[in-house]
Amino acid sequence: MAGKPETQIRPISNIVIVVAMEMEALPIVNRFRLTRQPHSSFPERVPWVRYGGTYKDLSINLIWPGKDPASGADSIGTIPSALVTYAAIQALQPDLIINAGTTGGFKAKGASIGDIFIISGCAFHDRRIPIPGFDLYGVGLRKAFDTPNLIKELNLKVGRLSTGNSLDMTLQDESLIMANDATVIDMEGAAIAYVADLLKVPAIFVKAVTNIVDGDKPIVEEFLENLAAVADALDPAVEQVVNFINGNSLSEL
Repeated sequence: MAGKPETQIRPISNIVIVVAMEMEALPIVNRFRLTRQPHSSFPERVPWVRYGGTYKDLSINLIWPGKDPASGADSIGTIPSALVTYAAIQALQPDLIINAGTTGGFKAKGASIGDIFIISGCAFHDRRIPIPGFDLYGVGLRKAFDTPNLIKELNLKVGRLSTGNSLDMTLQDESLIMANDATVIDMEGAAIAYVADLLKVPAIFVKAVTNIVDGDKPIVEEFLENLAAVADALDPAVEQVVNFINGNSLSEL
């Protein structure tokens, strides 16, 4: 009987953390004392930013898509996150991807402001293609890497993630988010899951709730009100996850 692949049983040594926004990235950078890497192995002229360093037995690189050259805004959304994930995997050959970031949550699904979720699966809610076969492609459901021991040890909430490229939520979005059985929503997770699955790199998702999508406050107002505080709460959660990963193999997560 064949045993587990060698990559499943050797200790994890190389992690890439993908983050969408600078405000989410910098607390994690400071937590792990990462330094900006000027020679990042990325194409010239792209705004993507890489921080790197060593933490315990782990090589850690944090990647975020940087500032959009045209607008100066953080390069949020599915396309920049997919691009940097692909480039980081090609350049750095990680054992594991961690997508860390903020998220909107549904109180009807048990989410509260500041909650930390480990994601069980990701799907899209804004790729509406009502043609047989293409409809499932549009939803793009993918499982996250299974981490039962990590979830039990850290006592974290678990839920499904739905991804779209808009911060607000239309009625059509809401219907598809419900069909995806999502507890939380973001603007990058399912795209990162797609690339990780394509290149066969395990990916886990650590999400902190900034706003309640089915609450009383407008989504944008509550997101901006809580972003800084929740981003600061995200990095100790990421540290807990990384501490559990350190010294363990993929099969022990």
